[in-house]
Amino acid sequence: MKSKNIDLVIYLVAATFFMENLDGTVITTSLPSMARDFGVSAVDVASGMTSYLLTLAVLIPVSGWFSDRFGARRIFTLAIGIFTAASILCGLSDSLSMFIFARVLQGVGGALMVPVGRSLVLQRTPKEGVIRAIALITWPGLIAPVVGPAVGGFITTYASWHWIFFINVPLGLVGIYMSLSLLDPGQEIAQKPFDYFGFVFSGLTLATLIWGLELSHRLEEHFWLVLATMVICGVCAYLAYRHMRRCAYPLVDLNLLDIPSFAVSIKAGIIFRATLTAVPFLMPLLFQLVFGMDPFVAGLMVLSIFIGNLAMKAVTSPILHRYGFKRVMLVNGVLSVLSIVSCIFIDSSMSLPIILLILFLNGIFRSMQFTSINTIGFADLLPNQISSASAITSTSMQLGNTLGVALASLGLVIAHNLRDAQATVLSLADFRMSLVFIALISAVGLLCLLQLPNNAGDGIRKG
Repeated sequence: MKSKNIDLVIYLVAATFFMENLDGTVITTSLPSMARDFGVSAVDVASGMTSYLLTLAVLIPVSGWFSDRFGARRIFTLAIGIFTAASILCGLSDSLSMFIFARVLQGVGGALMVPVGRSLVLQRTPKEGVIRAIALITWPGLIAPVVGPAVGGFITTYASWHWIFFINVPLGLVGIYMSLSLLDPGQEIAQKPFDYFGFVFSGLTLATLIWGLELSHRLEEHFWLVLATMVICGVCAYLAYRHMRRCAYPLVDLNLLDIPSFAVSIKAGIIFRATLTAVPFLMPLLFQLVFGMDPFVAGLMVLSIFIGNLAMKAVTSPILHRYGFKRVMLVNGVLSVLSIVSCIFIDSSMSLPIILLILFLNGIFRSMQFTSINTIGFADLLPNQISSASAITSTSMQLGNTLGVALASLGLVIAHNLRDAQATVLSLADFRMSLVFIALISAVGLLCLLQLPNNAGDGIRKG
């Protein structure tokens, strides 16, 4: 495939990555408007977010098998079509039940779309272009959770919440056309049996984990339910791991975790993604609940993180090529932890430019860390391992994002109860304690990075 076509495929996959991640957060500021139209509470409408996340978590592991069995181009194109059709149904929904059904269908498309798309890119990209390709794919996924609430609020205010989903339609149609035009249909299809036991065990593991994390936002109300859910999750995870290690044709090839660079990318990736995702979740709440800003202004403040992501994009590949993965990830990991710690010092007396600078730097280090971790995971893989590795990576990303919100919420709950359980509002001290909690967890990710070989990624860095 010509380099120009490879670039177009990369941009296409990046766009689908953006759509998938954007639709996970874009409705947060639109929940009250949707609730009024459906005649239910905003909390009830939030089940639309949960159903989407649960579907993603359960079906992402299946994406590798579908890609190998039916061909990557066919599944990728079908996934875009399902996602686009589901977006139309979401926009046309006139009841909560119809909306939840459409969101589940949208999750089906999203679960297949991104991991299969990433496999398509990596299977066609020369080694010397892998860092750049992963950087371009990763970047839109980084900014989507940051800009999602602001985009949703803007569309809901100046149009209606329906257009949050309708804007996916032209993008989806263009995506289908590009997929059919650019991708080669003549690929070898692997004929291997479907791992039903692996699907059931992994699906239950991920579903109970995501559900338990969602419930943990209200831990005081659902403590025993969360505990029971996590016990079930642990049992299913053990059964899934034991089965997939012994199965001749596992749904997901867990032997990939024996490759040091891939194993580190998963472990460190979940930790850093969770902690660095917690910051854009906590800061808008801080600006609104403590500083008294309106939602739109708070959203604009957090866009500084997005600008930091954007600023880092052009220099990520040159830095990794020059200094190597392990050195860059360790140094940038320390800076990432410090960028979380710096948010602790934000208060109402701090000047606006300083606050924006702190968030901007957080965006810079966040972008570099995610791109490095996502890239190193594929550095030592063979072509026939990419589809399964992509499914595992996408699953870990989804878990990291969900875990980030859960940890941030848990930190606020713990801080609030330690300070004054009878208080009805959160204080600046609660947010600071939660950020300390997040920073300490982030520091654990540095220990995972120390397990990387010194020459990790040299094959693609110098290739």
